Amino acid sequence: MVRRFLFLSFLFSPFLLRSQPLSQRMADSFMRQHPDSIVIGSNKAARWDYEQGLMTKALERVWNRTGDGRYYTYILNDMNQFVRNDGSIRTYKADEFNIDNMPTGRTLLMLSQQTQSGASTLGREKFLKAAKNLRQQLTDQPRNAEGGFWHKKRYPNQMWLDGLYMGAPFYAEYGQLMNQPENFDDIALQFELIEKHALDPKTGLLYHAWDASRQQRWANPQTGQSPNFWGRAVGWYAMALVDVLDYFPANHPARPKLIGYLKRLAPVLARYQDKASGLWYQMMDQGGPHQGKRKGNYLEASASCMFVYALGKGVRMGYLKASLLPVAKKGYEGIRTKFVETDAAGNLHLNGTVSVGGLGGDPYRDGSYEYYLSEPLRRDDLKGVGPFIMASIEMEMSDETQLGQGKKVGLDYFFNHEFRPGSAGTPEPFHYTWEDRMHSGFWLWGNAFRELGGNTVAVPTAPTPASLKGLSVYIIVDPDTPKETAKPNYINAQHSKAITDWVRQGGTLVLMANDSVNCELPHFNQLAGQFGVQFTNAMGNRVEGTKWEQGRIKIPAGNPVFATTKEIYVKEYAPLQVKSPAEVLVGQAGMAVMATAKLGKGKVFVIGDPWLYNEYTDGRRIPINYENFGAGKELAKWLLK
Repeated sequence: MVRRFLFLSFLFSPFLLRSQPLSQRMADSFMRQHPDSIVIGSNKAARWDYEQGLMTKALERVWNRTGDGRYYTYILNDMNQFVRNDGSIRTYKADEFNIDNMPTGRTLLMLSQQTQSGASTLGREKFLKAAKNLRQQLTDQPRNAEGGFWHKKRYPNQMWLDGLYMGAPFYAEYGQLMNQPENFDDIALQFELIEKHALDPKTGLLYHAWDASRQQRWANPQTGQSPNFWGRAVGWYAMALVDVLDYFPANHPARPKLIGYLKRLAPVLARYQDKASGLWYQMMDQGGPHQGKRKGNYLEASASCMFVYALGKGVRMGYLKASLLPVAKKGYEGIRTKFVETDAAGNLHLNGTVSVGGLGGDPYRDGSYEYYLSEPLRRDDLKGVGPFIMASIEMEMSDETQLGQGKKVGLDYFFNHEFRPGSAGTPEPFHYTWEDRMHSGFWLWGNAFRELGGNTVAVPTAPTPASLKGLSVYIIVDPDTPKETAKPNYINAQHSKAITDWVRQGGTLVLMANDSVNCELPHFNQLAGQFGVQFTNAMGNRVEGTKWEQGRIKIPAGNPVFATTKEIYVKEYAPLQVKSPAEVLVGQAGMAVMATAKLGKGKVFVIGDPWLYNEYTDGRRIPINYENFGAGKELAKWLLK
């Protein structure tokens, strides 16, 4: 039986709903429409499905952007309805070899990296087991003679553009997490085969599918290509490229090729954009006046959302020229104008998504123009809603990224150098690291920098003029004690000089300590003293269990760093002693909690606690009145200025 999950906080007034970003409004509207589980289209019951994975990924991105734990809770509840403790997945049938089963695996990988508690203590283990089951399907997946994955067992020798989005991002993320470098060679091959066999050199567009056997009635007997350029198929392919690159190793020889495929495709998308509306047609090359619009063709929502997402993300990540961002923005404005509707309760709806587009099967789909135009349109179809949320986030970020463009934000992994067993069975760095998604990590704070255009990097070596060169921000957190690391690296006079000189030259430094029991303060204070600050051995805000109010810090109005934040949660911190050139930024009960300093061209931020780790920013643990997530973003903005 499917449990019913109540989200009382969804009952906002229409005014409050309209004040939120569109990404969040659409996500909330979706969860109100699907409070129990994600039921796809006309199905009567929820099942393991790629649209489910598309939506959970979209909700994950809203969670990462807002720090609102409701989105994580929804995702977790949905996955718990399918994934059993042994890792088996309800309704999933591996022997169908359906590559559409892969997208939801990305959510399994995310959940396998989260701290679980209470009834979900088996969560991380079971989600990783389930992801391994999906990965095994890829190992066993039938292939054509050139090594391309069949789309499904019942579609032998066929590669569809859809399949690149279905399989490749999960395959790549799994390869990164589980240390399987061989995955990336195989992923590159899948894209190479599509570029080789589905690309039309005349238009630059890609045909929906390629039949390597040339046996299907829809297949060109010479090339194996399907006969038409379907918008959403090209959209799946474009999204696959920008998402796979998130995980593809920087030094892999195929990475420039993948970026090259995206660079080739992007101007083509711009060329086939309808100039009046900013949108794209269902049949891409038979739409606008300059193309000779055919009867029945129409502007379609899901493809338009996918193209906006891919173009926006491609520009943000530096794969595409900035001149393509106006193309994405015009497309997004067209989507908002033509397809987005608000009902009387303030809920958002997305119109204009074609329900399906396929080839072969029974009844047989011949890939003709008439076939694609025969499929019905559907309101709030998840193949449109998910990409709309993703596109909205990209467009919302596009107004912020200029602040951090070209700036590296370095996080020290030399003085803070702890390891734990990783998912792949090998040691991995953790505890206040960018990569750590559990409660102990800085994943979400790092994401705030990335959304502002910054590039988060690890600094695994001692601070020297060479290692600090090129950094705009350098963050040192909770240097190790002997109980944390067998041979800790202590800050010495040479390190302090290199860092101080770097700040004078214009660097921005962040020092985050911990209480004296858990942090190596004596050497850390040698560095902090260069800026007029000392971490004391006292302890502020002792918290008993979940008496959250004992960790409350109030931020006074007019604070130069935290312009809108009113209160945060900081427990058991080391209070500061402050003298010139430092100044107290936030104080409470006669103790200095935070300080800032200016030295030469640079500036410094100091606090006696690593208060922005995931446990206190992800919206899952502390009460929502504590604004650590928003404060982290405000601090990131101040550091990047």
